[in-house]
Amino acid sequence: MNCEIKDLSLAASGEQKIAWVKQNMPLLSSLEEEFSASRPFEGLTVALSVHLEAKTAYLCRVLAAGGAEMYVTGSNPLSTQDDVAAALVESGMHVFALHGATEEEYTRHCCAVLEVGPQFIIDDGGDLVHLMHTEYPELLAGVIGGCEETTTGILRLKAMAQKGELKFPMMLVNDADCKHLFDNRYGTGQSVWDGICRTTNLIVASKTVVVAGYGWCGKGVAMRAKGLGAKVIVTEVDAVRAMEAVMDGFSVMTMDDAAPLGDIFVTVTGCSDVITPAHFVKMKDGAILSNAGHFDVEVDVAGLKKLAVSSYPARKNIQGFRLENGRTLFLLAEGRLVNLAAGDGHPAEIMDMSFAIQALSAKYLVEHKAELAEKIICVPREIDERVARLRLAAWGLTIDSLTPEQKAYLGYAD
Repeated sequence: MNCEIKDLSLAASGEQKIAWVKQNMPLLSSLEEEFSASRPFEGLTVALSVHLEAKTAYLCRVLAAGGAEMYVTGSNPLSTQDDVAAALVESGMHVFALHGATEEEYTRHCCAVLEVGPQFIIDDGGDLVHLMHTEYPELLAGVIGGCEETTTGILRLKAMAQKGELKFPMMLVNDADCKHLFDNRYGTGQSVWDGICRTTNLIVASKTVVVAGYGWCGKGVAMRAKGLGAKVIVTEVDAVRAMEAVMDGFSVMTMDDAAPLGDIFVTVTGCSDVITPAHFVKMKDGAILSNAGHFDVEVDVAGLKKLAVSSYPARKNIQGFRLENGRTLFLLAEGRLVNLAAGDGHPAEIMDMSFAIQALSAKYLVEHKAELAEKIICVPREIDERVARLRLAAWGLTIDSLTPEQKAYLGYAD
């Protein structure tokens, strides 16, 4: 088997994890049954780079059930679970992923899933698409299209498209309502605090939490912090979002003003250098720094290391940095995604919706490849609607439907 993983003997543990999430992902289960019969990806090679844990593994199996030959890697070295990777190899997939991979290993793994010449790409953050364009231009013509999971990845895609550099269609999965309204808000909101709480074993109630960024992820993180009893400060660069935060009951100020006040900092902006040495020197002794944006650039880790007079491992996934002023700051998960690098990521039911969007978007692109003119494609409303109705049905809920008269009143076409 063409693969690079830590240890195939870990597969049984990975299978156990996949079995657990499968029983809590009814949407993907229904699609697995459907795809097994219709085989929409028959004969296609799929390159996938998503956080390699159990829920992602089940998405891989659903795509494989539809006929896809899967080449899989992780989108973040610290979120890769070696036992899950082993379980996928055991079931016949090509997996290139190691927990704690070096930058060189990470890039090599990404290249390994691309050099086979995939017809379809499922990306999380945009690294696969970027590498395909820069390192394998001779393979671009064979790519039907792909799907992008994250806000960060979509920003990269749009920048490429604006420059005329994007050479194949990409579906903006993150922009689908059944993705960002639930995955980004409720999934990130819960999983971030799961990661922080299990890593620190500290209480959130009574503390001051600073949330940098008030997009859908930031809204979820702030809402859950408030629910856990924290006082919440939001920092923003967008005036409209800042106004939303105020009306949602949160304090809003600059990071300069928030730095001396925060006990726990969570960055969720998708931008770089959100918390810098200018802020570190103002922080309380014992302040905790964490990131829930896609890349490890939101907290200036290099700047923190340079500023510190010494550092030490305070606890698993926590590094203490002593500053010249005598204070110690604690960085979680090396500044990488705290909910995945120090936790299990989003709840299974949330990823069930997100990955159902992924699977149906992939099917749509394959079925409509001959008619796709645009390079940036929004998820069709009917896919969102189908996923929402499947989720409601899984909860045992039904909703009303418009009558013909109501449709006519609203001006809907037949």
